[in-house]
Amino acid sequence: MPDTSWFWFWRRTFPLKSALVFLLQSIVVGLAVAFLVVLLRPDLLPGIGNGTVAAPMSYADAVDLSAPAVANVYTKRLVATTDDQSGRTRFRVSTNFASAVIIDAEGYLVTNYHVVADAAEIRVQLADGRILEPELVGVDIETDLALLKTDAESLPAIRLGSSAQLRIGDVVLAIGNPYGLTKSVTQGIVSATGRGLLDLVTFENFIQTDAAINAGNSGGALVNARGELVGINTAVLAQDSGTEGIGFAIPVDLVRGVVDQIKLHGRVIRGWLGLQPDDLTSAERQSLGLENDIGILLVSLDAGGPAALAGLRRGDVILSINGEPIVNQRQALLITAGTAPGETLEIVALRDGERFTATAVTAERPATDPF
Repeated sequence: MPDTSWFWFWRRTFPLKSALVFLLQSIVVGLAVAFLVVLLRPDLLPGIGNGTVAAPMSYADAVDLSAPAVANVYTKRLVATTDDQSGRTRFRVSTNFASAVIIDAEGYLVTNYHVVADAAEIRVQLADGRILEPELVGVDIETDLALLKTDAESLPAIRLGSSAQLRIGDVVLAIGNPYGLTKSVTQGIVSATGRGLLDLVTFENFIQTDAAINAGNSGGALVNARGELVGINTAVLAQDSGTEGIGFAIPVDLVRGVVDQIKLHGRVIRGWLGLQPDDLTSAERQSLGLENDIGILLVSLDAGGPAALAGLRRGDVILSINGEPIVNQRQALLITAGTAPGETLEIVALRDGERFTATAVTAERPATDPF
């Protein structure tokens, strides 16, 4: 019989060799693909040892997207001074600089109210060098916002993001005109959201950031790492030798609502109850038998105002508005202002140890003449 040992050896060995060749080819292809990913998209790689996404090496793309929409603002004001010798009043022209953000292609720009307040002249310089004299459409003193309008064409509007999606630790960039240094960009993170009780404006809901905000940054853009507008830079904490890295921006979600109202009405229309509340201390709550830090005290009411007409009195303690427990006066103010005039609010209050319910019809919040 013929010797078949080599035949069976070849049958057993050939499939193994094929599998090894296939395996080696797969490894080579995989390494090549991995090399291309590292080369072209390093942002997709996980961080070393923690499983997080590695930070980009540059935010230049975000700046390229957003910076063209940030304009420089120059204002002139007449400032009265008194001559020490003659006592006569003299006037001089004060020139100031700040920033504004182009929010749509229709030619609207947003800046701070304090930037344009009492200005005799307002000029904006676009990123392409054009100098324009915009119309002041309207202002909202209570949020420190102003809306400007220009008829110029081909304006590079910024892309609006969502401030509600911001998280503490998110990277943000402040773009503006600090100290007249045009197109300046500083970088930091979101240090806090919903910051209030600063006594800067009536309705405070600031984004706190350590991105440097200096004189001239007011009205400029706070953008995220994608180049989307998330806030309007507004203020810094009072500077001293021990304070730095604490700046504040108005969240873009609030800006949207104010802009829409100014476009529609020329002003912002808010609800009003005509009352002045005060926060309760822990001892006061305990004496009233209140739990969970609920309740605010009515200090005074406007005669003939919605709250007075609803039967509320000085000394009443408001426990809830429209079913929402009230823990401080700022919360009550925001709820009331967020309603439209003519809407009803169901108020649960405490008087002489007894709970009762009052129904108030909101009126329009009185506006302070800004001009």
